[in-house]
Amino acid sequence: MGNGIIAEMKRLLPFLLLILVFTAACTLKPAAPVNPKLILATTTSTQDSGLLDVLIPMFEAGSGYTVQTVAVGTGQALKMGEEGNADVLLVHAPAAEAAFMENGFGKDRALVMHNDFVIVGPPSDPAGIRGLAVTEALKAIRAGSAEFISRGDDSGTHKAELALWKKSGIEPNGQAWYLESGQGMGATLTIASEKGAYTLTDRGTYLTIRDTLQLEILVEGDNALLNVYHVITVNPQKWEQVNYEGALAFLNFMIAPATQQVIGQFGADQFGAPLFFPDAGKTDQELGLP
Repeated sequence: MGNGIIAEMKRLLPFLLLILVFTAACTLKPAAPVNPKLILATTTSTQDSGLLDVLIPMFEAGSGYTVQTVAVGTGQALKMGEEGNADVLLVHAPAAEAAFMENGFGKDRALVMHNDFVIVGPPSDPAGIRGLAVTEALKAIRAGSAEFISRGDDSGTHKAELALWKKSGIEPNGQAWYLESGQGMGATLTIASEKGAYTLTDRGTYLTIRDTLQLEILVEGDNALLNVYHVITVNPQKWEQVNYEGALAFLNFMIAPATQQVIGQFGADQFGAPLFFPDAGKTDQELGLP
C-alpha cells in the first residue's frame, strides 16, 4: 500500500509542481493600478532603435499599467509635459530638460542611459570629413557646400546638431546646402541616403537600419557627441490629471538593476556592441555634462 501511494505521488508530482508555479504566479501578480493608463512621451530614437519594443512589454507585465507611447522629438515631448498631455518623459536634451525642471513642469528626473551621436554620409565622402573632429567636419561640409540633412524638428538630436554648428562658428540656416526633413531619425537617415548627403544621428538608430542605407559613419568618438537620456515625471502640482503614480512606477522601472541590465545588453548580439549604456545611479557630472 505504501509503495502504491509513493508511486501515485510520483505520477502526480509534475501536476503538483505546475499548480504551485501557477499559484505563485497569481500571488506575485501586481495589484491593478487605480489608473492603469500611462502616457509616455519619448524620442523617435528610442522607438526606432527597437529598445522600447523590449522595455515597454516588460514594464506592462510587471506593473499592470498600459503604456501609450508617443514618439516625437524631445522638444515636442517636453511641450507635451508642459501642457499636461503626458505623464512621463524619456528624452535626451539635458539643457532643455534642466529648464523644464527649473520651471516646475517636472517633479522627478533620473539619469537612465547614454549612447553617442555620429555624423554619417555617403561612402565617397565628398567633403572629406572622415576621421575629423566634429567641428572641423562641419567646417568642411560648409566649405564644400555638401548637402546636410537636419531633422529640423526641435528634437534632442536637432538641438545637439544646432549646438555643434554654433560651436563650429557656422550658421547653417538659409544655406542652399542645408536642408530640413522635419521628420524623425529613421526617415531623416533614409532621406540623407537617397540624396547622398550628410546628417547627424544617434548611433543606435543608424545601426538598426544601416543595411537599408548607403551611408557610413564618418565622424565619431568626439566628447561633444555624447547623447544622454533622462526619465522625467510630469509634476502633478501643475496638472492634477497626470498619472503621477504610474509615471513614478515607470521611472523606478527604468533605473531598476534588472532593466539596466537589459539596456546594457540590447543590440549586442546583433551588432557586436550594445546600442545604449546604462547609467542609473550616476550623476550628470560623471558623464561630463554641466
